[in-house]
Amino acid sequence: MGSTDNQPPSAPSAFEKRVKRRISARVHDFFAVCPPGLKTTCMNELAKLHPDIKEIQPLPGGVAFKAKLPMGCLANLSLGSPSKILMRIAAFKAENFSALEKNIKQIDWELFLPGNAALDIQATAHKSRLYHSGAIEERARAIIEPRLFTPGKKSEQNLLIRADNDQFELSLDMSGDLLFKRGVKQKVMTAPLRENLAFAILKTAGFTRQDVLIDPMCGSGTFSIEAAMIQANIPPGFFRSFAVEDWPGFREKNFNHLKKQLRENFTLGTGSKIFASDIDASVLSLLTDAIDQHDFLNTIQARETDFFDIQPAQLTREKGVVVLNPPYGKRLGSNMDMTHFFSEIGKKLVADFKGWRVGIIYPEKALGKVMNLPLRPMPFFHGGLDLFAGIGKIRG
Repeated sequence: MGSTDNQPPSAPSAFEKRVKRRISARVHDFFAVCPPGLKTTCMNELAKLHPDIKEIQPLPGGVAFKAKLPMGCLANLSLGSPSKILMRIAAFKAENFSALEKNIKQIDWELFLPGNAALDIQATAHKSRLYHSGAIEERARAIIEPRLFTPGKKSEQNLLIRADNDQFELSLDMSGDLLFKRGVKQKVMTAPLRENLAFAILKTAGFTRQDVLIDPMCGSGTFSIEAAMIQANIPPGFFRSFAVEDWPGFREKNFNHLKKQLRENFTLGTGSKIFASDIDASVLSLLTDAIDQHDFLNTIQARETDFFDIQPAQLTREKGVVVLNPPYGKRLGSNMDMTHFFSEIGKKLVADFKGWRVGIIYPEKALGKVMNLPLRPMPFFHGGLDLFAGIGKIRG
């Protein structure tokens, strides 16, 4: 009897045909959830990502777009600024629980979700007759879970139900873990700068693959690692997995082929293009550990140095981008006056970084003026605080 290795693949089942027809082949509505201040960056990313991504539109809380499921997967892999990508699966009006249940029952949940889904349902209601979010979640779970009954290891999946003026919108979270979790750093410091915020600040400051970067208050290296990924042309989500990978409509073979194509475009550099430093050796060690684990981070030169001792001309002949995430609040300590500290930062930048583009984080808008730099404030929200990233170019 001959080998069966070369036998043609079996014909798709009726279920697989339904998934392809209803899920894989259709254009869906997606929503990239963005922190405040990052929508413009996200829109620019989407516009450049792929011509099959259409109708890009800013909305409260993020950016909407239309595409087929593979392009939604590409967005998860490639976008640096969003927190997560949602796929809209239904929209309807419901003024009572009977209408809500009827509409939820009409959705082919088994085509969207894996049979072994461990479903987290999060409902919010605003100005709607059905205002009790817990009751909405209970009704939805009672309908959906009996349709998903595959035993075995559970797949964590999130369903978001939003009601506004009796209009319901149901979305599935494609991403799983928030997208700022790149899968590069194994350890992080307390309350680190999130990667999507660092990415947006770098992009807004005009950082490109050809630039050098000085990151003189680097902490655990978020700015430096994001810059290294940009320089190496590595998509932000390349080293992690996503909730969509367990969906029936997900095609692992196609996704792996996409990642293979992306890998072929990696451009691993040689020599130092990113200069990271900090006065705290313990947090700096988190960056050096990451450098030891990933070849593409070898362009980062990390050392224990005080920002005020740095002479950029001793590091590089080029003028590029300098980014700073200075300590403030508790991190600054009670012995340091914040206004004086930021004033000294401004003086140092003016004295030694003439001609450099700059991105600097500060907690109060008035501090932007204290530094006496031509900064354009980019407001954003992080760690429960309203912050600013001052973006500009140092004259000279």
